[in-house]
Amino acid sequence: MNIREYLGNNGYNTISDETESYILEWQDWYQGYVKGFHQYTVFNGLETISFDRYSLAMAKRVCEDWANLLMNEKTAVTTSKEALNKQLEAIFEHNNFDIRANQLIELIFAFGTGAFVEYMDNGQIIIDYVRADMIHPLAWDNGDITECAFASSRQVGGLEVTYLQIHRKNARGLYEIENHYINADTGKDMELPEGLLPIVETGISIPLFQIMTPNIVNNIDLDSPMGISVFANAIDQLEGVDLAYDSYCNEFELGKTKIIVPLSMATIQLTADGVKKPVFNKNDTRFYAIPGGRESDNKITHISVPIRADEHNAGIQKMLDLLSFKCGLGNSRFQFDGAGVKTATEIISEQSELFQNLKKHKIILEYALRGLVKGISALLGNQSDIEVTVSFDDSIIEDKATERTQDRQDVAMGVMSLWEYRAKWYAEDEETAKRMIPEQADILPDNLQM
Repeated sequence: MNIREYLGNNGYNTISDETESYILEWQDWYQGYVKGFHQYTVFNGLETISFDRYSLAMAKRVCEDWANLLMNEKTAVTTSKEALNKQLEAIFEHNNFDIRANQLIELIFAFGTGAFVEYMDNGQIIIDYVRADMIHPLAWDNGDITECAFASSRQVGGLEVTYLQIHRKNARGLYEIENHYINADTGKDMELPEGLLPIVETGISIPLFQIMTPNIVNNIDLDSPMGISVFANAIDQLEGVDLAYDSYCNEFELGKTKIIVPLSMATIQLTADGVKKPVFNKNDTRFYAIPGGRESDNKITHISVPIRADEHNAGIQKMLDLLSFKCGLGNSRFQFDGAGVKTATEIISEQSELFQNLKKHKIILEYALRGLVKGISALLGNQSDIEVTVSFDDSIIEDKATERTQDRQDVAMGVMSLWEYRAKWYAEDEETAKRMIPEQADILPDNLQM
């Protein structure tokens, strides 16, 4: 069903967004098969043959790498309130946050946009992880989406149902959530499940959703609040990688040794219509029979074509370097060793392109994570502003051992306090870090000498 049309029929102003038309193309590349590119034909002199091009599916690999750099098991979200931290830990565990958040970041970098949506369900706080094709902005200000509809597919009684959740502001500036169950085939409204109200008054002035995009400009529609895929401007490079890899695979296919066998040396059998045919194993492509009329023709010949492995390795590596550069991962993120693609292991400097882009993307993710925690806090009944700290794992790209040693020296010199050290390296809030100091005071000198 057409969600945009449904929203328009129900009085919501929706604006056509050119970005949406690209999501299906990005999805094809993310899944590793684009029919218009990976399916091709070749004329062999007699007929036109259809082929499928081999693919390294690097669009997904790029998004996986960005997700692993931005949201991994060492990412920590804490507040200034210890009781709230314990509640957050339980809520995140119930919603499988460590896994689902990483997966959402991967989808955001693939499709350009994603969202956290939090709500209360039977006394339990639920976090939905929403990808781009389920997001329909209704109002935004300076690129910040303030009202939005979120659609998702469900199965109810054997029917495919679209659950539409509309987050809107009322006249008092407080958020309301409007719920719809829609028959996906007919587009008609259905009865809501028991316990789900048509309109939920949240009494909250902050949004219970956080929109995220890669921190790059949408050059498809400059006025759109939606983001673009991290590989939206690297389609040519994705094609280049698969062209080189397909050629590499075909090189081995065409380079198989052929054994030329004269018909006079093959076993002959009569077919049902009386035609004489040589007998070979039909699954053995090494043998090829040719007619021979002279005595000298009665010999077996081997044909072996040299495989240009080095040239193809170099070509694939060059294409991977270009793709890595266009997707903001630096010039040599991926290494092709002939057996597959590996992520390069390296410590990079603060001046490197990957470091700078990673810091840039973290701005949007950190803002969203803080909004998520504040939304959860509001649902728990805490309307006051809270301090939220997001700690990312930079050990992949920074020499944390060196930095930690320097901080220990700063503590020894009195430049950094011990509680600041604990807060930074143990992801503790200020209150917890200060409370732990007396327990550590007697072993402080030994710690600083490590």
